[in-house]
Amino acid sequence: MKALVGNINRYALHDGPGIRTTVFLKGCTLHCPWCHNPELISPEPEIAFYLQRCISCGDCQAICPQKAICMESENRLDRRRCTGCGLCVESCPTGALVLTGREYELEELVELLLRDRLFYARSGGGVTLSGGEPTQQLLFISALLERLHREKIHTIIETNGLFSYEQFAAACLDHLNMIFFDLKYLDARQHQQMIGSSNTLILANLCRLLTSRAQDVVVRIPLIPGYTATAENIEQIGKFLRHQKARHFSLLPYHPYGLAKAAAVGMTPDQTLPTQAMDQSELLPWQEFFYELEMVTP
Repeated sequence: MKALVGNINRYALHDGPGIRTTVFLKGCTLHCPWCHNPELISPEPEIAFYLQRCISCGDCQAICPQKAICMESENRLDRRRCTGCGLCVESCPTGALVLTGREYELEELVELLLRDRLFYARSGGGVTLSGGEPTQQLLFISALLERLHREKIHTIIETNGLFSYEQFAAACLDHLNMIFFDLKYLDARQHQQMIGSSNTLILANLCRLLTSRAQDVVVRIPLIPGYTATAENIEQIGKFLRHQKARHFSLLPYHPYGLAKAAAVGMTPDQTLPTQAMDQSELLPWQEFFYELEMVTP
């Protein structure tokens, strides 16, 4: 059994309690314009190119079997030809080319994750599955979570909520300690227009999780200027969460980390998004707004 993993971040401090290892899996069905990990949207391996690191040595062009690299092009890669084989990455002396997406066998990944079990135990940490959307590789994460549960490792999944509830519950729910559930829009029309997908299933899944495991669900609301960070949207979400008796939620301030990564994998970054992260002075009014809705920030 294998999974396509985009990145593994050991000693993570912001993906749940304690010291954690975060596994970023490839593949996502949503297309959020502000995506923080655009290199993980595709379910296939792909090459990222960072022009500022390139010294134009030409080694990548010489080794590419698909002739997908042109040194005269600023983007270097012809992505219609590129198969993501990674030979160019191995030949690059400066790290200008990066392969995103590596297959891991189940036992290989379990062994890697268990290396830090002492840190997990002493800090109250564990393993977080992120992405992309982890449930796109449901069979693998089911087996992985079962193994980690057997080893008494604390587990979290970060999800966009777009999955079959029955399949998710049967495969994962008993082996998860916490669920971080992203909620971007409450209005169905806005969700469809901005993200390209209906939120009907997402909301239904969230309601079912809050009914069965409310104490373990953290609803996360990304605050994206020009998109989700509007009084109307935040008020709708706040009232919905209050009605559903959500116990935990988190406001996620915008940061622009995804812009450079989007360009690196051949996507066109949204030019309307800020190039600076949302600071505390911008976040505070939204926190106060939630207090007015009788919500309590964790």
